[in-house]
Amino acid sequence: MNKKFAPTIAIAVVGFFLFMILTSSTFLTIDAGERGVIFRPFSTGLDKGNIYQPGFHVIAPWNNMYVYDVREKQLEEEMEVLSSNGLNINVDVTVRVHPTFGEIGDLHENFGKEYLNSLVRPEVRAAVRKVIGRFQPEELYSTKREEVQAMITEDIESSLIKNFITLKATLIRDIALPTRVVDAIEEKIQAEQAALKYEYILQQESKEAERVIIQARGKAESNRILNASLTSNILKDKGIEATIKLAESPNTKVIVVGGGDGGLPLILGGN
Repeated sequence: MNKKFAPTIAIAVVGFFLFMILTSSTFLTIDAGERGVIFRPFSTGLDKGNIYQPGFHVIAPWNNMYVYDVREKQLEEEMEVLSSNGLNINVDVTVRVHPTFGEIGDLHENFGKEYLNSLVRPEVRAAVRKVIGRFQPEELYSTKREEVQAMITEDIESSLIKNFITLKATLIRDIALPTRVVDAIEEKIQAEQAALKYEYILQQESKEAERVIIQARGKAESNRILNASLTSNILKDKGIEATIKLAESPNTKVIVVGGGDGGLPLILGGN
């Protein structure tokens, strides 16, 4: 190789490598669903107040850009916790979270990109233990699931929002109690339902008895009023009316006037 071209070649090689380094370091594209925070080691350090939006950016080669995926991420956690009476309960919970867009710098400074494991997972586990520990197993099995989920959501959200994470949803997929406990709870529920059914039957029978008594009292009162109003003259008049109707019947043969009790006509014979 001609020595007079050696410096030129060396400069070209160095220039090529510098170009490659500068190209890869100073030109950066942040994709949709991402945000960036820059670290300037020779000046201001971590610039938490300036969050880089999706698009094309140029930065000095000695600075570092930390790019965060801010789309929702799902964390599934299966754990064993204690109920209020010390019984082991298996809980399967899912949360959906994403970094708070304007606080990427604080998130990077305090937790870094592994925030799901360093922040979200411990907070979820702590909230589930805290809430489940307030309830009896039978409450978790039947009536309190929605309340438990709401309380866990509130507890997780209040903790994460202070640490630059937005909680989008919490879902308790399963709360599993030991089989012996489930059997005991179901037996208790069946016994309570049977007692309610028996109480309902007694109430219905009591209402029916009350109805019969009221009906009988009504009939007795009606008869009393009727008997009080039927004088002997009224009865004779009714008897005469009946005799006239019988006399008009083609089947009547003999009518003896005054032959019956109380002087009422007496009907004899017929076809």
